[in-house]
Amino acid sequence: METSDVIVIGAGFAGLTAARELSRSGYTTMLLEAKDRIAGRTHLAERLSRNLELGGTWVHWTQPYVWAEMGRYGIKALPGPEFTKALWTVDGQRHEGTAESLMELLDGPNRLLLADSRRYFPMPWSPLDNPDVADIDGLTLSEAIERLELPDDQRRLLRSFWTLNFNGRLDQAAYTQALRWCAVASGDWQLMFEACASFKIDGGTRRLAEAILVDSTAELRLNQRVASIDQDGQQVLVTTEAGKQYAARQLILALPLSVLNDIDIQPALSPGKREAAARGQAGRGAKLWVKVDGRQERFVAFGPESAALNFVQAEYIDHDTTTLVCFGPDAGAVDVQDVAAAQAHLDAIVPGLTVLDVAGHDWVADEHARSTWPMHYTGYLTRYLAELQRSEGRIRLAGSDFANGWGGFIDGAIESGLDAARHAASALGNGATSPLQAPASVG
Repeated sequence: METSDVIVIGAGFAGLTAARELSRSGYTTMLLEAKDRIAGRTHLAERLSRNLELGGTWVHWTQPYVWAEMGRYGIKALPGPEFTKALWTVDGQRHEGTAESLMELLDGPNRLLLADSRRYFPMPWSPLDNPDVADIDGLTLSEAIERLELPDDQRRLLRSFWTLNFNGRLDQAAYTQALRWCAVASGDWQLMFEACASFKIDGGTRRLAEAILVDSTAELRLNQRVASIDQDGQQVLVTTEAGKQYAARQLILALPLSVLNDIDIQPALSPGKREAAARGQAGRGAKLWVKVDGRQERFVAFGPESAALNFVQAEYIDHDTTTLVCFGPDAGAVDVQDVAAAQAHLDAIVPGLTVLDVAGHDWVADEHARSTWPMHYTGYLTRYLAELQRSEGRIRLAGSDFANGWGGFIDGAIESGLDAARHAASALGNGATSPLQAPASVG
């Protein structure tokens, strides 16, 4: 059995950040990762003859944690492409215009939808400070949009826009998370949208993840699938599926919410944590890269919210091919290896293109993720977030799922990792930990 001051389970951005902070503070730190790579739900890989981000990608200067990390390691941000043409399909009718004209169509409806973002979240990084939030946390984004009583074409386009943002179904999506996203972008929906898809990390997400790892003295162990975690008044004992055991005084569980219940944790996590993990997240869609024939105009396209792929944009334009990035709300409707199916999906939004090859990763089917970027169901914020952030004895959760600010982004993962490391260091510095608390009920 190997021993250390702290064990961090999960080498995504939250786990990497926590491990770096603790190890650089002088605590012996073991970083366990079930996969054969680091970086969690980001994954830069060579596909379609170039390096493509199969998972999380975007960063922005309004996101303080990731922007500071990039500055720390001298990593620049690369601006995304400027689009010249926009296509959108509403009620079976295809429309074409400039990218600016599409933004103008979305502007009024989004202003109405998000007008109360700073009312409910005046301090965006303290999302539970306003008790009035509880009044709207049961409202779906679908219901919030329908209440606006927009003209049908604007309503349908707005629904497709937010289906893209949630990467899932709007009748399950929390209106509060849409408001939170806008609030952390200073209440400006266009700035929010810019943050969602405007700047990439120079060298890719892997470069930043590796920079954090190199800056750490934590010992990384890959291919360590954790089966159980047992804690008592003295230590936390981790046992892998292969029978390897690790012991420590503190443990940070930096895993996606949807996989927490896969580990046998004793004493069990609180009913609230287990209930939230069983429910999971609303981000259960698809991201698909498609290479098409010919040098295409740089375009963006929205399809119906129910389409297998409801958003397409021309990301890389080469001499005789163009690589598109596409999103859809249901991972089960998109086979990331099926060229013929991709052709059919694309024909429904942008007809006339010839698909040559496809690439992607099914994060919903991935046993280590079971969701794409963390997007909340109704009730998550007021029913679960505080409970998920509460440590239980020697165990604390970390990840973008549990962030106060930019939840669903790399920034949120780093924020949560820093927070978890600070609490673990405080307990380690005291030479003890808070006593095991009675499981909190959720009612």
